[in-house]
Amino acid sequence: MMEKSLSSPRRCGLAAALLVALLGSACAAETTGEREGAQRDTARTVKERGAAGPGGPGGAGGPGGPGGSPADRAESVRKSQALRAVAARKWGLDRTPLAAPPPPAVKPVITTRKGFEVEGGEYLPPVFTTVPVTERVVFLTIDDGTEKDPELLRMMSELQIPYSAFLSDYVINDNYGYFREMRDRGVALHNHTLNHRYMPGLSYSAQKREICGQQSNLARLYGKRPPLFRPPYGNYNQDTLRAASACGVKAVPLWAAEAFPDHMEWREWDRDLHPGDIILTHFRGTEDWEGTMPDMIRQVMRTVTEKGYAVARLEDYV
Repeated sequence: MMEKSLSSPRRCGLAAALLVALLGSACAAETTGEREGAQRDTARTVKERGAAGPGGPGGAGGPGGPGGSPADRAESVRKSQALRAVAARKWGLDRTPLAAPPPPAVKPVITTRKGFEVEGGEYLPPVFTTVPVTERVVFLTIDDGTEKDPELLRMMSELQIPYSAFLSDYVINDNYGYFREMRDRGVALHNHTLNHRYMPGLSYSAQKREICGQQSNLARLYGKRPPLFRPPYGNYNQDTLRAASACGVKAVPLWAAEAFPDHMEWREWDRDLHPGDIILTHFRGTEDWEGTMPDMIRQVMRTVTEKGYAVARLEDYV
């Protein structure tokens, strides 16, 4: 048996408020260089990304961006990016996050990454760290659910950054409502088991209870059995994938990079981002980190934006 491991709407009101803030404070709050930088970012987004809205939570027009003519879509992007620029300053970002392109009309074919196979894996959910795309997009995922910081919800909505949550029941069961609000803001909630156990150390039936039990919990609490599952610690074996498949899981995304408040950790030899990379972080606070969840988002978004990437919605691609 093989085992694999990976180391460690108030939307209209918000938009109106932010737009007023932008118009009333741009001259006083921005330097000429900052304004020119934001204009360059927006122009590049419109030109290179087909004038699509950012999609995901708070994105213009939601997944797929706004409809209408190319000129209408371009104008929507400009307005959305202007609002994001105000939010970026509010939340301490040096640059405005780039807008993601529209999601693909047909999702890419996902296969298991070389070296991550198990026997008989061709009939099981694929395990992968990167989505096969050519556009400069990456995907942000947050695991477990220990820290429930309301600032994270506000920050991500105002910055229009899509992300996916992989939840374990043993740490979310003291505040299911926090993740219901997250869901209502457009975030997809996925399976990270009931109790965050080391899966290869469990029997097939025990693994199935961990995965199927959490599928049922998430369906009862949030209205949907999620199609994605991430094993705790990134550890799995053939029984894990067999159990996941039996529980209705379609794919097993792991990660290519991990974000902390003060640094990034890389899986790849070049210690860099690549198109389609999945970024992992956790619901953590100052008890575990030298910083807060907003600090972590500042770190990861500075890295992603400086490298010329946009954060896209994982579920639009997988």
